[in-house]
Amino acid sequence: MAQKIVTIYTDDLTGEETSEAATHTFSLDGVAYEIDLAPESHEELLQALGPFVKAARKVGRGRGRSAKRLAKAGGGEDSAKIRAWAKEQAFEVNDRGRVSAEIREAYEKAH
Repeated sequence: MAQKIVTIYTDDLTGEETSEAATHTFSLDGVAYEIDLAPESHEELLQALGPFVKAARKVGRGRGRSAKRLAKAGGGEDSAKIRAWAKEQAFEVNDRGRVSAEIREAYEKAH
């Protein structure tokens, strides 16, 4: 018996399927967020945040303790790639949201 696995990428904002979705991270009040967006939705995010970014002070490029935590939690590898790999390996993984540390560790060990 043959098995075919199809990975469908969706824009977290619109819910629409797209092959151009990319994972973007941002943080607010010390909480880091990750969202998968098509280029159009990413542009909307940038336009919405634009006035606040212009008025804000830069704290750095994220090499502090919280940035290292974020990298371990998922800022490093592309979540979509990890999800696709996890499904191929028969891991139970959600189509949206954070990829578990267990799955990320297994992915890192395999690569």
